[in-house]
Amino acid sequence: MNSRTTETTVTFWHPFKLKSLDRPHPAGTYRLVIDEEEIPNISFLAYRRAATMLHTPAIATPGGSSQVFKISSEELAKALEADLRT
Repeated sequence: MNSRTTETTVTFWHPFKLKSLDRPHPAGTYRLVIDEEEIPNISFLAYRRAATMLHTPAIATPGGSSQVFKISSEELAKALEADLRT
């Protein structure tokens, strides 16, 4: 089965907390990595999301240690939506 990885960024304008994270994180732009797997045995090429990983700290944060958290894409979408409403 083939897979693919996409790297992008997400920006939070306010501090945020996700269930998967160990603590609240400050506003900033964060690296997001999405792994997808090919859906086999269909007549066209399609992929399903296998994992969504958020890299901390924010991109503009100097030094320090980095961590990667596997997160729910649904929870991330809700957090980004809530961030825009704040």
